[in-house]
Amino acid sequence: MISIDHMSPAELATLLHFHADAGVEWLLEDDPIDRFAEFAASRAARSVQRQQEAPALKESRVDAQPRISGENGQSGARREERPAPVSISAAAAIPHEQAVSEARFAAESARSLAELKTAMEAFSGCSLRKSARNTVFMDGSPESRIMVIGPMPNADDDRDGLPFSGKQGQMLERMLSAIGLDRTSTLLTNVIAWRPPGNRVPSPRESEICRPFIERQIALAEPKHLLILGNFAARFLFGGTDTIHHTRGEWRDLTIAGTTVQAMATLHPQDLISAPASKRLAWQDLLAFKSRLRG
Repeated sequence: MISIDHMSPAELATLLHFHADAGVEWLLEDDPIDRFAEFAASRAARSVQRQQEAPALKESRVDAQPRISGENGQSGARREERPAPVSISAAAAIPHEQAVSEARFAAESARSLAELKTAMEAFSGCSLRKSARNTVFMDGSPESRIMVIGPMPNADDDRDGLPFSGKQGQMLERMLSAIGLDRTSTLLTNVIAWRPPGNRVPSPRESEICRPFIERQIALAEPKHLLILGNFAARFLFGGTDTIHHTRGEWRDLTIAGTTVQAMATLHPQDLISAPASKRLAWQDLLAFKSRLRG
């Protein structure tokens, strides 16, 4: 095992970044603790305690036998009736339908984007909300009428509290700059406002609970054009199971809260980072998006 005392600052930074990406949020101890030795000592102590309590336990079991008295055959000493233990996790869990209903009520009660953000920060019906550091709401200008929607926050977004931070944000800024846009001339957000642990894909239950919030956000922002990034966001908003390579570059009418918005899907910035050859496809989509904005 390598001690941190022998690691360089760059190695320490890499290690911390790895733990953050893996979903580690807190360091609970200031000093290292040998959990194996602690467990062995605890097991030995329990074994000694059981040996010491064995005679007394045997006598208590004999004394606990019911003593029959009287003609009705009832026990002379009544045993105390205790209710069955209640599972804390089961008591705290919110039924799926109730969580969706509460999310819909909280979203529809908001009359502005500021009120919606406050409602989302106070909402506790989604498990993702409890594990994330921040509610990653939006960035940019609501007055732009151009909305860019990604899937869910990553570790950088969760840490900064803003969508499209870090390398993915830098790539998106280059994509927007290529067609004359930037963060100040668009509204950036995600369909899911809370980072899933370990950057996993949100479950269908979590997605359904979060749906009222993004739909309300779109309704309040009133965009004229949507640019949807990546597989998850495209499937979330368009429905179906087609991959982004089948849905990209096509204009679709997306109806949200009774209002129809023109929407186009394209590759996510991470797709361009992982496969630079895909930049050619994204560039075609961005040119089509730019042409529609001018029209």
